[in-house]
Amino acid sequence: MSRREQIGLVLAGALVAAAGAADYGGAGAVPTFVVSAFALAMLASLVGAATEQLGGRMGSAKAGVVQSALGNLPELFIALFALHKGLIRVVQAALIGSVLANSVLVLGLAFLVGGLRHGTQSFHSPRARITATLAVLAAATLSVPTLAHRLHSPAAAHSHTLSLICAGVLLAVFVVTLPSYLFGSLETEEPDPPRWRLPDSIGVLLAAAVGAVFVSDWFVNALRPAIHSLHMSQDFAGLVIVAIAGNAVENVVGVQLAARNRPDFAIAVILNSSLQVALALTPVLVFASLLFATHLTLVFPTLLALSLVISAVLGALVVNDGEATWQEGVVLVGFYVVVASSFWWGT
Repeated sequence: MSRREQIGLVLAGALVAAAGAADYGGAGAVPTFVVSAFALAMLASLVGAATEQLGGRMGSAKAGVVQSALGNLPELFIALFALHKGLIRVVQAALIGSVLANSVLVLGLAFLVGGLRHGTQSFHSPRARITATLAVLAAATLSVPTLAHRLHSPAAAHSHTLSLICAGVLLAVFVVTLPSYLFGSLETEEPDPPRWRLPDSIGVLLAAAVGAVFVSDWFVNALRPAIHSLHMSQDFAGLVIVAIAGNAVENVVGVQLAARNRPDFAIAVILNSSLQVALALTPVLVFASLLFATHLTLVFPTLLALSLVISAVLGALVVNDGEATWQEGVVLVGFYVVVASSFWWGT
């Protein structure tokens, strides 16, 4: 483990301690909110570093799946704590914001940084196309309850049941398609040899996961008063703040991999995260909400549902040719800024 990585471990521990002190010490909602967000980002960076070391043992394709799954842990914890507090609108916006952030913002930043450093980058198009296509199909499935509700169809009166059906189908698709990613013969690129011992990688992952549980709780405790203090809408808080904080692994690691001229691994991490949010995380939260007083449904505000489908389609379009350019990155980042801005004003 390099000195820089050791410093990262110490810094992450210090930020977790600071977030805990802010929460228990009554430092105020906004300071706790900000420190917790930075702590989540540092924990995500540790997860990314440890999983990259695992990639040297299992290959970049499998590591991308594992990294995306572990990278979604903070968001899972944040969503569960938010559901417990009845922040359904924030959870819905955060789920869609995760797809939007990965399919548009993080992908755009990866294209931008990678393109400026290395010119046009090529990646294994068939693998990326399959992942992106599945993400589009999943986004379309998630949008059906919203369409049924907005179009006043007979199914509108049964939105909760329809949401459970959609969640069950998406989970079944996830279970069926997961083996092809873990055990498929198609490998995208030769991974770097691992520098960490296997126990070190596993230990860092476990420690980061435990830290994420506590920090997520502190983050959500400060979320509602911070929203009020900062005069932002719940939709913006979920779509932008919670989604970016919860997906910090992909935000950091995806761009880092593109900067290192490893576009295949970068695309695998970024797109797999969007796919896993749609196929696994969202359905799990729909079923988990049955344990809480307020149930999560897939009836989203109309603009959120449209943003979900548009972001998934854009992600599929830009990876279709197997090449990444910095110009595509600029357009994707600009589109994200426009969409995020449209949710700043609350009702």
